[in-house]
Amino acid sequence: GLPTTRALHRVAAESMASTCIAAGGVFAVARPNQGKAAKAPKRAGSKLWMPKSAAVDSPRIIVEGDKESKMAGLTQLRKEVIMDMEDFAENELMGLLKDPNKNWQPQDFLPDPESPDFLDEVAAVQKRGASLPDDHLVVLVGDMITEEALPTYMNMLNTLEGTKDKTGADGTAWARWTRKWTAEENRHGDLMNKYMWMTGKVSMKPIETTIQNLIGSGMNPKTENNPYLGFVYTSFQERATKISHGNTARFAIEHGDEVLGKICGTIAADEGRHEIAYQRIIEEVMKRDKDGAVLAFADMMKKQIVMPAHLMDDGEHKARTGRDLFADFASVADRTGTYTAYDYASIMDHLIKRWKIADLDGLSGEAAEAQEYLMKQPARIRRLADFAAAKAKKKEAQEEAFSWIFGRKVSI
Repeated sequence: GLPTTRALHRVAAESMASTCIAAGGVFAVARPNQGKAAKAPKRAGSKLWMPKSAAVDSPRIIVEGDKESKMAGLTQLRKEVIMDMEDFAENELMGLLKDPNKNWQPQDFLPDPESPDFLDEVAAVQKRGASLPDDHLVVLVGDMITEEALPTYMNMLNTLEGTKDKTGADGTAWARWTRKWTAEENRHGDLMNKYMWMTGKVSMKPIETTIQNLIGSGMNPKTENNPYLGFVYTSFQERATKISHGNTARFAIEHGDEVLGKICGTIAADEGRHEIAYQRIIEEVMKRDKDGAVLAFADMMKKQIVMPAHLMDDGEHKARTGRDLFADFASVADRTGTYTAYDYASIMDHLIKRWKIADLDGLSGEAAEAQEYLMKQPARIRRLADFAAAKAKKKEAQEEAFSWIFGRKVSI
């Protein structure tokens, strides 16, 4: 069975200890796999997960004793739950997508290259962006790089058993959702990239290097080929992205760039629509398999939500500073209030309420322990954030240069 409540808290503490708390912000850093591939550990009496399935199409190496590996794959019963949700995916998810012929496109927000006023419109972009502070530029670029790594996220969704697109053009509702979700998301990086280039305030070559390195490095969200875990992850991550883009929209308007504010706000609205879709999936799983859904939610929270761009690398930052580029970007995001540990806790609160975790009854012993664990986490994360913030105040202010803004320095 799963660990006792005390063991759950110990595991959570260990996980949080390995989390990068950057100036008060919680950004989980993926732990690299250790050693060579081995058989997944057996779990006596487990009725939930089937470790053997981890060997099939696994995006990571399963290591003996690895805490995450026991969640790999689905039991046949829970695979049937997902397969039986095909009608749900068709009726509930597809309706949240927009017609590409009527939806917004990046060009709607950009100067028209066919217009005789094109160069004047580009000059207007640069004038509006003249007052954008460097720390906000760093956050905007980091968000844009995250959006540009979209191939990695589609790949992640296509590791999930029962919902993946096996041929690349499957006609299932799950496969079509993944492709069309990806197509909608693709506009985000396109638009932000073009607009940031036009401002003239960011250095595109190292930004482009960072994007290529990030896509080449991939990500390990620890979703273990399991759609229960995968859709908990996307439920959390889409809301996190919505919060970040919403805050950059507000900051852009405050500093005089209303068009950039509208761009970020429009992207945030897309993320909000996608957030609803993924949260509905887990809501539906709750109706069919509340034990499995609660255990999956608790498992992802114990492992911490890894930010999608945690492997970003411009090829020079770490060599110069000895620190990860993502960690310093996360610190700037926290300092500017773009995305903080308090946001992390608020997302947990939202999901707990959305999925009515406190009201669930009739759970198995394992799931009841997971429920108890989940209910305590938001307050615990806020206490850790308070502690980190108080500690940060006692430290001397530190600045670091970012290649993305021509080597200019910002506070981290």
